[in-house]
Amino acid sequence: MWIEILLLSKLAREPLHGYELRRAVEASTGRTLSNNSLYPTLRRFVDAGALTRTAEEQEAKPPRHVYTITDVGRELLHDMLADLPAELALDEAEFLARVGNFDWLGAAERSAVLDVRDRALAAECDRLAALAGAQADPWSRAALDHVRHRYAAERAWLAELRGAGKPIQHEQRTHA
Repeated sequence: MWIEILLLSKLAREPLHGYELRRAVEASTGRTLSNNSLYPTLRRFVDAGALTRTAEEQEAKPPRHVYTITDVGRELLHDMLADLPAELALDEAEFLARVGNFDWLGAAERSAVLDVRDRALAAECDRLAALAGAQADPWSRAALDHVRHRYAAERAWLAELRGAGKPIQHEQRTHA
């Protein structure tokens, strides 16, 4: 679903053709988007009435297709952003696709998404602590503790986001 959110959010800002859209998603997320995921998703959105596709003529080349979001697409985008299903709450790409587009949501909707992620992280921290405590192998315990500490740090970041109402600017951190 994160791909759908990113595509619709880019198109909500301006109409784009496929190559521009792929580059915009990659530039804002660092994730490479293949044509095998891009074009079938765009086709589904066109079929659902969330996007329109217009052929734009090019000199000595086949026409390229420009995609424009519709009112249905804007409503769909909002609904996807405002809902982080519990089963996807630990999926970092799903969560960050929403956070990266929090400007489309109201404060209560942002808070609800942050709460779902926070509850999932808290439960996972508890689960990992129990697993680490039962580990006789110190290397396995160290790996589990590392992940648990990363989740705990993210929970602190979530608390900052809740309190700020806007993104927190952090200096680049180095990891020891």
